[in-house]
Amino acid sequence: MPWLYIFPNGCYGFIMKKISLTGIKPTGLLHIGNYVAAIKPALALTGTYDARYFIADYHALNTIKDPTELSALIRQVAAGWLAAGLDPERVIFYRQSSIPETFELTTQLMAFTSKGLMNRAHAYKAAVQANTERGEDPDAGINMGLYTYPVLMAADILLFDSDVVPVGQDQVQHVEMAQDIAQVVNYNYKQEVLKVPQALVKESVAVVPGLDGRKMSKSYGNIIPLFTPEKELRKLIMRIVTNSQAVEEPKDPETSQIYALYRLFAAPEEQTALAARYREGGMGWGEAKEELFRVLNRELGPIRERFQALAADPKTLDDILARGAEKARVIAKATVNRFRAAAGID
Repeated sequence: MPWLYIFPNGCYGFIMKKISLTGIKPTGLLHIGNYVAAIKPALALTGTYDARYFIADYHALNTIKDPTELSALIRQVAAGWLAAGLDPERVIFYRQSSIPETFELTTQLMAFTSKGLMNRAHAYKAAVQANTERGEDPDAGINMGLYTYPVLMAADILLFDSDVVPVGQDQVQHVEMAQDIAQVVNYNYKQEVLKVPQALVKESVAVVPGLDGRKMSKSYGNIIPLFTPEKELRKLIMRIVTNSQAVEEPKDPETSQIYALYRLFAAPEEQTALAARYREGGMGWGEAKEELFRVLNRELGPIRERFQALAADPKTLDDILARGAEKARVIAKATVNRFRAAAGID
């Protein structure tokens, strides 16, 4: 999307913003780890970048086989992004499954993707290793959706001429594979058929601890759901695992997962004050958890209300995603046609 820039000499002209792309899989309840590490940083790009956001529902097919569950999760993710502040009038917001060009480009990219590259994909290697450790066939339970996952992800990225893809360090490989595939295509046709993207690594985003102190993850079952009701939110916070230090003992805020969560939602002066109370002693873990509940509920309460209103109106959600898909397909068709022309099948 072009924007007007006034140069120092008084002249003006339109320049293009760089394009960012963010996707999220509808494979489970959104939790505060998703919110802090993915949703908030991605939404912060709006304005600086020409931002595109999508729900990766075809990626979810690798793990979610129940149609009712998947349909509900797709709308839950859509409502979650909107409740958190995504403005569909300022960005492009769509379902992956609404863009048939994604799957045409995936097929095109398959012809330029080596099997060796897929063999090195982290998710595939981890699945093979887990099977081997259990004494099973290395490929037991591994479907082609998982094996070719990086190609579909590359199509998601390359289809929309993405300049940057915001990812955590553990996801950089997916962007690097998209780079490799795009470069092979461009080298073969001696032209820039596909824009080569870059990973925008979120170095400053801290690991969000779960109820048991490990990284918050659906696979660990230690999450705090983003839209859980107020009473349930308090119950979950009271379940956070702590050590056996007595009330009167000084405590180190830097080693406390309660404080690690608190600092993600509290104002700087609140963080300083609570850290001092930790070090002075006289505050038990129950009181620290109450403070965490207070700041969490303060931020999540309004989001929760917006989410509940949006989730109760699935038609509006579907309409918003459909309008986003219309805008997205204009870009997607241009990319696929560019590839077709380069390949000689236009």
